[in-house]
Amino acid sequence: MDVAGYTASIFIGIALGVIGGGGSILTVPALVYLFSVDAVLATAYSLFIVGTTSVVGSISYFQKGLVNMKTAIVFGIPSIIAVFLTRVFILPAIPNELFSLGDFAVTKSILLMLIFAVLMIFASISMIKKTEELVDEIPQKQEFNYPLIILEGSVVGVLTGLVGAGGGFLIIPALVLLSKLPMKEAIGTSLVIIAAKSLIGFIGESGETVIDWLFLLKVTSFAVVGIFIGMGLSKRINGEKLKPTFGWFVMIMGIYIIVKETMLR
Repeated sequence: MDVAGYTASIFIGIALGVIGGGGSILTVPALVYLFSVDAVLATAYSLFIVGTTSVVGSISYFQKGLVNMKTAIVFGIPSIIAVFLTRVFILPAIPNELFSLGDFAVTKSILLMLIFAVLMIFASISMIKKTEELVDEIPQKQEFNYPLIILEGSVVGVLTGLVGAGGGFLIIPALVLLSKLPMKEAIGTSLVIIAAKSLIGFIGESGETVIDWLFLLKVTSFAVVGIFIGMGLSKRINGEKLKPTFGWFVMIMGIYIIVKETMLR
């Protein structure tokens, strides 16, 4: 299973490199089901892995001038605050056992995995459906819808704090629609936002959390190797054409998690 887990870690990086996002949605399932990491701890590990891989993935976008730092700051601040507060206050406040339905006890770990599965299904739908209406490479006058940006950033931050996913599938459309960024610039800017909020969220982790740094760094290293492979492949492969196929895979995984957590325990 470890071999499968490290292989999955490379695949996560490849998906990020080729598609420009979405690979991080597989990080928690890989940690939980392939490495047998507790779901709550897996969300913490995922923040570090997603944050680090997003830093590496954003470098090429910086070099090409495809990162809008003003937008990253405006959108990132509420998101960073939300993810930090979620890790410090909201997540620890959730009881280990929420309620029981007959012999079935809904625990914190089950709740997080179910939230994650629903998030995966929504992410898969955004990958499967055609996004031509968002692809606008014509520069537009920069403007900010501050109330919606604060709301969107906060929601994404809370979700990231709870389940450890980057939320690029929510951030990129928001940057295009709410900040009028071209698609490629939105992808680069989203990677910077994801990197910042994920790593700061990880820093906010409780001191009681025991981190296996050797394991965490190994998984992160495999994911980073995958990013470089993915960026190489992206020059030969059209990521937009692969995105729907990857989306169907993510949807199947999301449905599997729901079935496994509710019926196969």
